Amino acid sequence: MPAALNRIAAALTYRDFRVLWCGAFLSTIGTWMQKVAQNWLVLTMTGASSAFFLGLDSFLGELPILLFTVVGGVVADRHDRRHLLLASQYIQMGAAFTLAALVYWNQVHIWHVLALSVITGLAQAFGGPAYQSLLPSLVSKDHVPNAIAFNSIQFNLARVIGPLFAGAALAAFGMVACFGLNGLSFLAVIAAILSLHVRHVPPSAATRMRQEFEIGFTYVREHPALLGLALLGFAATFLGNPLLTFLPLFAQDVLHGGVTQYTDLMSSAGAGAVTGALVVAWRGRFPHMGRTVLLMQIAFGVIVVLFAMSRNVWLNAVLLFAAGACMVMVFATLSSLVQLNAPNEMRGRVMSLYMVAFRGGMPLGSLAGGWLATVTSAPAVLTLNGVLLSAIAIVFLMKNRRVREL
Repeated sequence: MPAALNRIAAALTYRDFRVLWCGAFLSTIGTWMQKVAQNWLVLTMTGASSAFFLGLDSFLGELPILLFTVVGGVVADRHDRRHLLLASQYIQMGAAFTLAALVYWNQVHIWHVLALSVITGLAQAFGGPAYQSLLPSLVSKDHVPNAIAFNSIQFNLARVIGPLFAGAALAAFGMVACFGLNGLSFLAVIAAILSLHVRHVPPSAATRMRQEFEIGFTYVREHPALLGLALLGFAATFLGNPLLTFLPLFAQDVLHGGVTQYTDLMSSAGAGAVTGALVVAWRGRFPHMGRTVLLMQIAFGVIVVLFAMSRNVWLNAVLLFAAGACMVMVFATLSSLVQLNAPNEMRGRVMSLYMVAFRGGMPLGSLAGGWLATVTSAPAVLTLNGVLLSAIAIVFLMKNRRVREL
């Protein structure tokens, strides 16, 4: 048992990773509190158009990531990644406090929420590549999958705790508390970044940014396995993310519940995601990771279809637990494979290109799913998405040898 625990917690033996992990964990709890409160705010403000506006808010929050993450990747390779991370946290903290103030003084309108989502997404477009490319510098190469899995653990453990805290805060104090506490939570990750011992010394900028772009694109294009992983990442988020986007709609209109049921469903998905991340952390780097991720995506698609068909609250909670586990295992394994196949001097650019595909699928999937749900229904959209998730993975499993044999 001690050996197994040491294997699971290998990345936490590195001081800088441990400090950053703790700071990010506290900040992500605040982020999930805001996400729950913001979704409920949009739902209550927009009424009959809630499906569209939930999708639009998610789309606008992710759109800057789609447009500017590649630029962020080049900047992350050319400048100190810690400084980029700090700037990103300051901007996101300001956006959270602004929304809290608008709600507190009852001056909030839907365009305020959408505009602040864009600003937050813009900060993440530059902070994301810096964070992802910094992680491998904090641990040895053999422990990179473990570090990525632990990053998923903190994110998804916060997804369990955050909605629970949000539900309590919403009931006791209202939405202002959720937004204000999220703003305060950024102080934890800012303190962690400032205390890091690792220093990223970027190479002298001998080439122009445009040339840096071209080098990154060329490298990915000449490595079909990386291109295949990016396509899988896009498909997984485009088709899988609407499962979480539509949860407030499911809680209210399909299961006829309220905010408590919504937060319970979010917590079920988060608990499953933590379990899945622990499995990835325990496995670490292992043979046939490519084949495994494809099999997990097939299972994920099947579970999404079953969730869309079920009207039983308890069964839906169990299915969300399983979906959360499969989702994070797919996401973490794909990210690990990209990290392991990207050289350090180009990791920012390679990861930014992957993040464009991976994160870009979220807004596009949410917007398309939100529109389609107004034409048909949320369960119909999720059924279609689940079928396509499994079908794409089956095609890769049968036809793409480079990804299958990673």
